[in-house]
Amino acid sequence: MVLVQAFNGAGDTVTPTVINVLGFWLCEIPLAWTLAYPAGMGVRGVFVAIPISELLITLMGWAMFSRGRWKKRVI
Repeated sequence: MVLVQAFNGAGDTVTPTVINVLGFWLCEIPLAWTLAYPAGMGVRGVFVAIPISELLITLMGWAMFSRGRWKKRVI
C-alpha cells in the first residue's frame, strides 16, 4: 500500500489507478470467485485470493516505481 501511495504523493495518480484496477478488479475478484465456487474452497478461497492479489499489486508497484517515470510527473 505504501509503495503504491508513494505515486500519489509524487503527483502521479494514473499509475496507482492502473495498478489497483489490474490488481483488484482483474485479479482479486475473479480469483476469489474462481477459488470459492469452481474450486470448491468456499470462504477459504476468498481469503486465499487476497494475499495472492496483494503480492501481484506489490510486484507491479515495485516494477513501476523502479522504472522512475513518476519522477517526471509535473504537478
